[in-house]
Amino acid sequence: MTSRRALLKGTLCGGAAALLPTAAFAAASGASAAASGGGPALWLPAPSGSHPVGVRTVHLVDPARTDPWVGGVRQLMLTVLYPARSVAGLCRAPQLTRGEAAVFAAYAPYVRPGLPGPGAVDWGAVLTHGYPGAPPLRGRRPVLVYSPGGGDSRTLGTTLAEDWASHGGVVVLVDHPGDASQVELPTGMRKTVLTGPPDPATFRTMVDTRIADLRLVLDRLGTLPLAPVMDARRIGLYGHSAGGTAAVYTACRDGRVGAVANLEGYLDLYPVPRGFDRPLLLARTGGFEGAARVESSWAGLPGRRVLLADANHWAFTDYGSLVARLHSAGLVTASARAALIGTGDPVVTLAGVRTRVGGFFARHLS
Repeated sequence: MTSRRALLKGTLCGGAAALLPTAAFAAASGASAAASGGGPALWLPAPSGSHPVGVRTVHLVDPARTDPWVGGVRQLMLTVLYPARSVAGLCRAPQLTRGEAAVFAAYAPYVRPGLPGPGAVDWGAVLTHGYPGAPPLRGRRPVLVYSPGGGDSRTLGTTLAEDWASHGGVVVLVDHPGDASQVELPTGMRKTVLTGPPDPATFRTMVDTRIADLRLVLDRLGTLPLAPVMDARRIGLYGHSAGGTAAVYTACRDGRVGAVANLEGYLDLYPVPRGFDRPLLLARTGGFEGAARVESSWAGLPGRRVLLADANHWAFTDYGSLVARLHSAGLVTASARAALIGTGDPVVTLAGVRTRVGGFFARHLS
């Protein structure tokens, strides 16, 4: 019989959704769910640009749309990263709030098999390089909008986003409540509602919901707190796994998007129009078990192909650095590391991702 953990791994590699056993829900539902206080010190790589990075959190509500997972109006959480004039006297933001970290600690080994369980890592102690409330650098700047992979929160795209911001751009990280493992809204913590393998209809709902979420963000860019430094004529979309799927399909329907990058997301849910004429980056890893399906779904599409030969699916995210450090600390096995981020040097992989993704958007949104 296929083990539950193997089933989780097989489905999540397709970027479909977070699949969390009942035990994980029970563990995360208590007031002190999986509070972590120990483990190795973890940190995110510093951005490579010359600008310090400011960060703001934004809550969006779409009164015209009903949340497909729990009913009521659709709500989103965003993180906006931007080049700052100064960060003097300010403190760096954590990657996760304490509440988010407690939920993630309970869910981690189910969302990403091979990660350590509750109590092994203080996920709430991981700091970003973004400074809340920092004054933005003057000038109107290109904007990237990011959709994370299935099961992931927006915060796992921090490293790549900070790098773009440090080079003078703005990034909007989008959370998709319902399939993300956890999203802290002003109204409370939203945990994923998906507890088993999604059938085709559920997966379609997830991608369609993400497309509508991205369209809402594009519609509201002019109302965000950092709108004066955003150049609405230079917008790019990028996403990882299911987020890459949603980014491409959003760009197909929205002429405001000037360029799009798909980081290992399938494109076989809907046909991509033959006349799709926006710059397109299609990046994948050599270790991804869904490589054949990815390549098949990308066949015939225009755009630039990138292969990270020694990497695996989650090397495009913050897991690329975090899992490598957990492996060095003895909390992740070599096989789990390979299944998550590959066997390559994480520093080299990250540099390759930054160069290819950042360079792509710099060329096409200049």
